[in-house]
Amino acid sequence: MGTPAEVIEVIGSTGMHGEAMQVKARILDGPNKGRIITRNTVGPIREGDVLMLLETEREAKKLSRR
Repeated sequence: MGTPAEVIEVIGSTGMHGEAMQVKARILDGPNKGRIITRNTVGPIREGDVLMLLETEREAKKLSRR
């Protein structure tokens, strides 16, 4: 079972070779409903997509600008 979260902003690419995307997502259901969290995703993604998150407590570290 997962918790749905809608992608509201694509922040940028991350990972050793830029293979992952960092996104801001709004939790749509469950105890954290309405909360906005930052997560890393793999694969094609754009604003408006719905992710199914296995857990909603953990948040990704912010991207550092070099």
